[in-house]
Amino acid sequence: MASMDRRTFLKTSTAGVAGFLFLRDSRLAFGYEANEKLNLAIIGTGGKGRDNLNHFSSENIVALCDVNEKAIPGDKFPNAKIYFDYRKMLDKMHKEIDAVVVSTPDHHHAAASIRAMEMGKHVYCEKPLTHSIYEARLMKQTARRYKVATQMGNQGTASNELREGVEVIRAGAIGQVKELYVWSNRPIWPQGINRPTDTPPVPPELHWDLWLGPAPKRPYHPCYQPFNWRGWKDFGTGALGDMGCHTLNMVYMALKLDNPISVEAEVVNEITEECYPKQSIIRFTFPARDGMAPVRLKWYDGGLKPSPSIIGAEELPGSGVVIIGEEGIMYAPGDGGGGYELLPKEKFEGFQKPAPTLPRSPGHHAEWVIACKGGQPAMSNFDYASGLTELCLLGNLALLTGEPIYWDSANMRAMNCPKADRYIHRAYRKGWEV
Repeated sequence: MASMDRRTFLKTSTAGVAGFLFLRDSRLAFGYEANEKLNLAIIGTGGKGRDNLNHFSSENIVALCDVNEKAIPGDKFPNAKIYFDYRKMLDKMHKEIDAVVVSTPDHHHAAASIRAMEMGKHVYCEKPLTHSIYEARLMKQTARRYKVATQMGNQGTASNELREGVEVIRAGAIGQVKELYVWSNRPIWPQGINRPTDTPPVPPELHWDLWLGPAPKRPYHPCYQPFNWRGWKDFGTGALGDMGCHTLNMVYMALKLDNPISVEAEVVNEITEECYPKQSIIRFTFPARDGMAPVRLKWYDGGLKPSPSIIGAEELPGSGVVIIGEEGIMYAPGDGGGGYELLPKEKFEGFQKPAPTLPRSPGHHAEWVIACKGGQPAMSNFDYASGLTELCLLGNLALLTGEPIYWDSANMRAMNCPKADRYIHRAYRKGWEV
């Protein structure tokens, strides 16, 4: 993508997006025959990438890309071309690829996805959608401009129980919502640590400079990958970024939790220059919105939780959501996408669920494939996913700066905190610009 200065980006993103779809492959422009398969390229084939590859294996896998040569299951897809650098893959195979699945660490999400969308390719990208707020808005803008089918990998969005929970809240079953409590058992990887000082050799199968990609250069160390990158500021988005797109999903959708007035970290335990903290509590304050009352949300991680007394329990599970309304409480244990209870139970005995207003899902991954072939957009498309991701990243701004964030959404700016700018729009290494 040609580099866009911040002022130009802000102007175009605020004014809206217009433009024409430019496609290199006429199949995308004119549709698919019945049962025709997508030509898919997979970027990131280990860990969650392997899981996504299994879900999409019924399509035509034409390319596999990973910086770890041992992570590429070439034997299972002998007709797929193998790459270690997705930039080269997209340049060389743009005429053969219909759609791209991005399952890399967070710091690569925007760089890979935007390159693909600019070539007219549909994109499925893992959660959180991006590493920075600027990238989240640019992903949304790019998807609109090129009119491609998109989806973020927060599978709970496809849960019919989650969608039903949204309908129950919107129908007013628990009245106006005033308080929200959301907690996660993450991190389950190291956080609150310093950069190691030893420099072991790079494994021969690992292309370390490609793994770093947009991030600043640093020596290889096994503490960063393949899993623990989530806790490092240069690569991941910590506990809130990693799990907020799951656990905050239902309340974000039901209560339109865009544009908080303020975000403040109440508790930050053992944060370091390199890593997110071991524990945190973050408070979000939202104004009245579309007839809904102002609401306060508290996020807890690292084993911290609200008092179980809020639902009359003796203890709470590792993750969950409590939504307190004027007429009752909704309690949804787990990481998002599961079931819910209305409390007190005796008040809601015989409760009649509202008529469905949201479509029921054929399955998370199937939603995106259908959208790619001309069907309805996936519910967690980048228009939706960018806002949910931005909410999580606003919480991280409060952590990273150590200051309350008073958010000017229109100008993508923390009004009181200039030092937040470096996190809102991160710097990139040459050759990896977004």
